[in-house]
Formats: sequence, structure tokens, C-alpha cells
Amino acid sequence: MSAKISLLSKVMLLITAALLIGSLFVPMWQIELNAPQYPEGLVLKLHANKIGGDVDIINGLNHYIGMATLHTENFIEFKILPYIVGGLGLISFLLIFIAKRKAVLLFLISYILFVALAGVDFYRWNYEYGHNLDPNAAIRVPGMAYQPPLLGYKQLLNFGAYSIPDTGGWMLTGAGLLLLIIVVKEYELLKKKK
Repeated sequence: MSAKISLLSKVMLLITAALLIGSLFVPMWQIELNAPQYPEGLVLKLHANKIGGDVDIINGLNHYIGMATLHTENFIEFKILPYIVGGLGLISFLLIFIAKRKAVLLFLISYILFVALAGVDFYRWNYEYGHNLDPNAAIRVPGMAYQPPLLGYKQLLNFGAYSIPDTGGWMLTGAGLLLLIIVVKEYELLKKKK
């Protein structure tokens, strides 16, 4: 079995690089809020470098329950994430020329670690905003926290909160799946032992 990767794997690495770089130009994650008084819904769009969507309205509502307001400049993640994701895209492109399956395996492991750390950081971010409330807020419910879900649905008072990947998040997922397919293919992990 050759340590060099096939032409098909190189094409998949090129697509992976395009997905990673492309994810920088679209929202990566969204938190959608639905309530009777907002039938059209409110949405928070998390890009690699900023918070978008209905930020001002959500900040106004959060004020009543004592949550801190959301501002892009308050998060170091928005300063470094574009460089990390861009760097991952560049590495994927360089792996086409390195063309070694061990290098692709190491990249896949690094990518999985990046995704896990990003998930932990996002959970921490949600936890701090949902639990560190102003005790002098206009609306206080004893024992109530307003942490949105990491992924999925959660009821927060009269708001239903949906936390799901946006276009960029699905692109990052696709990149990870392609890397996994390359490793499985190149190491022939699905072939039966003779």
C-alpha cells in the first residue's frame, strides 16, 4: 500500500480547502428565537469574524432579563477564528502537493481537535451569557438561567431557542467528512482482511 495519496483524494482535498475558505464568507452558526410577540422570529448569525442578524433587538430583550449585551469586539474568537479556518484551508491545499496519507491523517486528527475545542468554547460562551445575570434586572425568575442550547432546541421562558449550523457550519461539516473519507479510502479501512 503506497504512502502517497491518489488523484481522487487530491481532488477531495481541493474541495475541502474550498469549503474551509468559503465558510469564512457566510454565517457559520445561528440561534433562532421564536415567541408569540415575534411571530417572524429573531435570529443571531455567528460568522467567523462577527455577530450578525437581529443583534440590537436581542440585546434589548436580554437587558430585561439581565443578560450582558452581545458585541463582536467582546469576543477574541472573532479575531482569531478567520486565521485558524483560513490556515486549515491553506493546509488542506498544501496537502495536495505533500500527497502523503500520514499527513492527511494528522490533519484529520487536528481538525477533529479544533472542532471539539470550538464546541467547548461555544458552550462556555453560552453558559456565561445565560448564567451571569444582572441581579437588578427588570425580570427575574429565581433559579432560571437563559443558556441557549449548544445544538438543538430549548424553551427559555416564552422563547423557543433553536441552535443549528448555518451555511458555513455545514461547509465545515462537509470538509470534515471529506477528510474522513480520504483517510478511510487511503488506509483502505473498509477492505476486509484476507
